[in-house]
Amino acid sequence: MRNTLQQYDEALAKCKDIFSKKTTDYGTAWRILRTSSLTDQIFIKANRIRTIQENGLSKVDEGIEPEFIGIINYCIMAIIQLELDGDDRMELETEETVNYYRKFAQAARTLMEDKNHDYGEAWRDMRISSLTDLILMKVLRVKQIEDNKGKTLISEGIDANYYDMINYALFALIKISEGE
Repeated sequence: MRNTLQQYDEALAKCKDIFSKKTTDYGTAWRILRTSSLTDQIFIKANRIRTIQENGLSKVDEGIEPEFIGIINYCIMAIIQLELDGDDRMELETEETVNYYRKFAQAARTLMEDKNHDYGEAWRDMRISSLTDLILMKVLRVKQIEDNKGKTLISEGIDANYYDMINYALFALIKISEGE
């Protein structure tokens, strides 16, 4: 598990670094977005990954790695939006924003550790394309829950799906770093 935790932390650190730098450059302009808009951004990124995987090429000079990073960062933005529901501030201080990032990234890591314990790191035997499909499925679930005004009968809430997408995308980044 130590190797997984180290790889996870390294991939997440890269995502957080990009998030922090973009927050410094742009502020928290994303606060204008509703969570449903963030969900759509995640869908666009996951759909692009799938298209590249199926076609085997990309006409835009970016591979799938930046898209997985974007999924992770958009998921954390969405969780921050859920946390700050009712908070009208459009601009958050960089330090406050990064602290929220750390808090929710740690929650995702804890969830990953718990699930890895129970599932025995089954993700290591999965294809990156399957991780992409799982992210797309989770996005569609979130969209359905959002369309139902957040109400579910038996299912996990929106935040649980965002956490799962974070972990699937991090697993994909780990697999990419291993040369898959």
